[in-house]
Amino acid sequence: MKKRWILNLLLLAMVVGIAVFLHLKPQEKAATAMFEVSTLKMADAQSLKIEFPAKAATVFERQDGYWMMRKPYAARADQMSVQRALSIIAASSATKLPLQDAAKYGLDQPELRVTLSGKQGEHVFSFGTHNPVSQEQYVGYAGHVFLLAGQYSEAAATQAIEMIDKTPLSPAERKQLAGFNLAHLEQWEENALKVQLATDGKWSANDPKAKPTQNEMNEWLDFTWSQSQATSVEVYTPDHRQTYPSFEVLLRDGKKVHFDKMQESPEYLLARPDEGIIYHFPNDVGFTMVNPPVNIQAAKSK
Repeated sequence: MKKRWILNLLLLAMVVGIAVFLHLKPQEKAATAMFEVSTLKMADAQSLKIEFPAKAATVFERQDGYWMMRKPYAARADQMSVQRALSIIAASSATKLPLQDAAKYGLDQPELRVTLSGKQGEHVFSFGTHNPVSQEQYVGYAGHVFLLAGQYSEAAATQAIEMIDKTPLSPAERKQLAGFNLAHLEQWEENALKVQLATDGKWSANDPKAKPTQNEMNEWLDFTWSQSQATSVEVYTPDHRQTYPSFEVLLRDGKKVHFDKMQESPEYLLARPDEGIIYHFPNDVGFTMVNPPVNIQAAKSK
């Protein structure tokens, strides 16, 4: 009985000791405070300019809710690339200092500037040197300096040619798509092939020997013209003295988008003269884009 009482006293002492320890233990430090670089929203931006010390600026403007590149090329912009360049407005930093000595942070001669313009005026983000300890970059904005990961300047410094939309049709054109006139491609000249997509989603072909199935045609359209992106693009000035095999994408509003087939191998090159862009596709993808599964039936022998 005496041993049991001793054991109980020892357990009680242990419980009291743990309680005292927890009471006197210093509280853990609160999570590091984070400072928002800005309170801007993506919707606030109507134009974006990215400036470099030794090369031409890249300029974008929002048109009907869609980003267009204005300089150094006039082209549809890759929307995700522009959004990555804009992501600086939503950044947060554990370091926020008053901007009193721009040279100290390399902000007197920044490696690049990102300027947003919109309803709330003009906002300039300057990217300076990197902190030698954390490797984060000093960013100046609205009279303050922030330390941020290098991903923000890397996104803005993407080469302009890589920020061009790599889809041969715009989102509006893809919604308006009504068919393809392939009659001027050598493999379809004999058939003068034209495939059309009705408003009820049904495919048809002008060749009576063609037996397209709806599922195959929808899969073809989805794989090629809806989802496929070029591996790269280049700008060019069309030479109207030069002729190429060609085809047209038909739209519901009656408009036609013309493409020239400039090359089949080793890459498949499709040029869009109205936009001055050449799209580079893998050979198999490009071949599939201009060869819908219309299932031409051989003529029956008499």
